[in-house]
This record gives sequence, C-alpha cells and structure tokens, in this order.
Amino acid sequence: MQMIEQIKWLIASDIHGSAFYCRKLLEAYKQERADRLLLLGDLLYHGPRNDLPEEYMPKAVIEMLNSHKNDILCVRGNCEAEVDQMVLGFPVMADYAILTYGKRMIFATHGHIYNNNNLPPLRKQDILLHGHTHIPACEEYEDHIYINPGSVSIPKENSQHSYIIFENGTFYWKSLDGSCYKKYSIS
Repeated sequence: MQMIEQIKWLIASDIHGSAFYCRKLLEAYKQERADRLLLLGDLLYHGPRNDLPEEYMPKAVIEMLNSHKNDILCVRGNCEAEVDQMVLGFPVMADYAILTYGKRMIFATHGHIYNNNNLPPLRKQDILLHGHTHIPACEEYEDHIYINPGSVSIPKENSQHSYIIFENGTFYWKSLDGSCYKKYSIS
C-alpha cells in the first residue's frame, strides 16, 4: 500500500503495443513532470477484439517502458502473460494495487476482473480505478467512485487518446497533447 498525497501521478491504460502512442505518453510524462507512472495494464499486445494500433511494435514499447522501470507501478491487464514479465523490468503480474489518499483507498486494477459488476471490498468514497473499457469515466455511486483514464492507443466511443494526472486530490483527464478536458476533485 502506498500513500500518494504528496506525489504527482500520471495514470494510463491500454497502450496495446503501440510505439507511436507509448512515445507520446512518455513525452506527456516528461512534460507533466509527474513523479510516478501508474499503468493499468494491456501494455504490449492488442488482443483479438482490437485492430492493430498505430505503429504496432511491442519490442519498441518494451524498450521505452524499461527505460522508465523505476518510475512505473503496473497492474496486469487481460492481454498480459507471464512471458511479458520476462521482458519487462518492472512487475506487471499483480491483479491490483492499493493506494491511499487520506482515508480513501484507491483500488487500481485493469478492469477485467474487478469492475462495477464485480466490486472489490470498498468503503463509501473509495475509488475503483481501472482501464480495460478504453472509455474515460468518472462516476459517483452510493458506495464508491469509478474512474477510468480511457486508452492511450485505442480509444472507444469517440473518446480521445488520453491519460489522467492525479495531484493534490484532483484527477485531470488529458488528451495526449496535454490539454485538460475533465477534472474531478476528491479533496
């Protein structure tokens, strides 16, 4: 469990092996001057339901992400396999990570196991943070808050190629050019 009150996080999901969008994500990470990068899975492969993303080059994505291995916290997506752990220099096989912000728990996962239809143990005002759907979201429920950064490389439902910045209790949804299109504060 990691407290995140004094850290600026860049949160992203669903790179799916796109060297083009991974490069743009890492440029955003540098521009944002974030302290850490939280990846919500599906790093290297596109999966059978998705078209190939632009510049599909998993080996290049491996090299780019490994160059930031000490900055990355990652959870396993439905496209990750044990062989991916053999080539990535940071852990990728955990089904979830638990972060805290004050008394709130942020349950970070990919979304294929834990999601709004299969909730992990959450208290009122805890946050379920996941990717997987490729659709940005911020929804308040009676017993939790659901947040999704969307997809870096294969956005769906006319959404943008996007990520989230989480800093000082506020989530900022941003397109890969850095422009903010949504924000939500939990402070």
